[in-house]
Amino acid sequence: MSDLVAQAQQLAANLLDAPTLAHRWAHVQGVGQRAVELTATVEPHQRDLLVAASWLHDVGYAPELVDTGLHSLDGARYLQQHGFSPQLVGLVAHHTCARFEATERGLTDDLATFPLDDGPLMDALVTADLTVGPQGQRLDADERIAEILRRYPPESAVHRAINRAAPLLLAHVRRTLDRLDCTALDGGP
Repeated sequence: MSDLVAQAQQLAANLLDAPTLAHRWAHVQGVGQRAVELTATVEPHQRDLLVAASWLHDVGYAPELVDTGLHSLDGARYLQQHGFSPQLVGLVAHHTCARFEATERGLTDDLATFPLDDGPLMDALVTADLTVGPQGQRLDADERIAEILRRYPPESAVHRAINRAAPLLLAHVRRTLDRLDCTALDGGP
């Protein structure tokens, strides 16, 4: 395990491993494990970045970090203040089509201050997030989107954002799984 991944894993545990966040912590652990499985879909020099971002993607849910209510933005701001690379901070800021929720919350300009990577690295992070449920269980992306829509009421910003983003989210997952299939056919990374 690289220093970056170890640091990310430890920080996530420090912020999220609490009784009040048990489901969030289980989800994050599952996403971290899933990201390791998806590293073959990104360039070798990006693999640690993918895994680290997967461990950190939901730190903005930690009660002490909540500021705007947009967990991806709150987490990114915290990571930026603590010296993480702009690329990692941008991945956390924009993961799982956060721009849709930012629009719902009137935070588009705030989110836009972070770099958006919309290539294979973001595809893999979104896939890791959308193929792990709230208890850390493996789900397919359609099941995960349906689970999120059930958990948040229709009038919530999260529900409206995920509902609008669903086609793009599924496209991220489809591209990653296609890359994974191609890698398997080629004999691995």
